[in-house]
Amino acid sequence: MPAVDDPNFSHSVTYICEHNEQGAMGITINRPLADLGLGDVLDHMKISCSNPQIRQRPIYVGGPVAVERGFVLHSPAGGWDSTLTITDEIGLTTSRDILQAMAEGAGPARVIIALGYSGWTAGQLEQEIAENTWLTVDAHPSLIFDVPVADRWRTAAQSLGVDMHLIAGEAGHA
Repeated sequence: MPAVDDPNFSHSVTYICEHNEQGAMGITINRPLADLGLGDVLDHMKISCSNPQIRQRPIYVGGPVAVERGFVLHSPAGGWDSTLTITDEIGLTTSRDILQAMAEGAGPARVIIALGYSGWTAGQLEQEIAENTWLTVDAHPSLIFDVPVADRWRTAAQSLGVDMHLIAGEAGHA
């Protein structure tokens, strides 16, 4: 929601990958890093890749937790070494093999590569939703992978018929 003043989450769109009795975890899908691309990550991991289109793929801030860890949100879900299958179409992989395949041009068709994740303890996300901190929408692969990054926040809200230009960041008092 617009009133969120935490810079980690202001105007963010976070795809919830797992939600259970222990808490929730998600990847923010609309915060690309300006100074880091996939080529930099591949170089750091000593994975060879000379294709400039692959090397220039953006790296996202997945969230403020474990920012040294990499996560690849992708479609199709696939069968990589360490993949959490979220839906029939979407997986989250943390193993090197998916990056190796991407460097070779054989990775998944649609990806978001993120450093870090967003995490909530048991009941924390539910409390934040009850406090209207978050606007929740159904997750569609097209929103995650196809909508331009700059439009994801507004497009997510519009999927509920909400125009974020009309939402105030502060509540009035009478």
